[in-house]
Amino acid sequence: MTASDQSVAPAGPRSRDQRRGGRHPGDLISQERRFGYLMIAPLLIVLLLITAYPLGYNIWNSFHKVDYLLPPLGAFAGFANYGKLFSDDQFVPALIHTLGFTVVSVSIETVIGLALAVALNKAFRGRGLVRAAVFIPWAVPTVVSAELWRTMFDPQQGFVNFILTKLHLPLASTTWLDSTWTAWAAILVADAWRNTPFIAIVLLAGLQIIPNDVYEAAKIDGANAWQTFRRITLPLLKPALMVALIFRTIQSFLIFDVVYIMTSGGPGTSTDVLAYLNWRAFFTLFDYGYGGAVSVALVVVALVIGGIYVRVFRVEQTA
Repeated sequence: MTASDQSVAPAGPRSRDQRRGGRHPGDLISQERRFGYLMIAPLLIVLLLITAYPLGYNIWNSFHKVDYLLPPLGAFAGFANYGKLFSDDQFVPALIHTLGFTVVSVSIETVIGLALAVALNKAFRGRGLVRAAVFIPWAVPTVVSAELWRTMFDPQQGFVNFILTKLHLPLASTTWLDSTWTAWAAILVADAWRNTPFIAIVLLAGLQIIPNDVYEAAKIDGANAWQTFRRITLPLLKPALMVALIFRTIQSFLIFDVVYIMTSGGPGTSTDVLAYLNWRAFFTLFDYGYGGAVSVALVVVALVIGGIYVRVFRVEQTA
């Protein structure tokens, strides 16, 4: 073989030493993955300590007799505390109240939040200022918001009855928090005022990543506004809608502070919810065994709700 042939001859396979000296792309990916795990490990440990310990403590309580008003404490009770959930005349009504509130509040907030997101996604003068104003309620702490609305629904000095009186509208002399249905209406209004902006924020983010090309194509094809919304906007908005629904449904199911501040479960127990029943078991009855069982039930139902949402949206996306 001539020198010219050697110069153009294709390079042969690398030697074993050369192969050992190089790095396979998979090795680099593995190293980056290990480095990522190492970087987030402290945060994961903190989160586990924050969440795992209270959950484990409540699970332990739920299987033991931990009633500080009726010692001795710590005796193994088996499933007695869980059996008490359905023998207690307050648990099932509180569960029904919680589920009903969750369905109604999430439905109302989703419809209003979607309308706000669609409106705020359009270009108009002063859009930034309007967006900031709409999102302000979500920045208000829940305790402050609930206290504000409790004052506004005051029958004597509240702003709601004042406006109704000035406009000569019905219900102007209503004692809102003293009857079951009006108390629930007040709770729903207070909850929707604060949390609807959250859904609007999530859905607005989802709307902004939808490319304009699909809307232009739909316009060329002659689709009207409703057809465009139903066949383009809603399908492409499903991932953001899933996130908003999961977060808001679980938050609504775990509602406590609004009920605690506005009605304290009243009148009577007509606005009792599971989280408030759980608080009462711990801090009024001092029955940590029963309170632990209620806590575990809350966590289980919340996980089931989240799992149902994920499964439903996954089935729709693969269909």
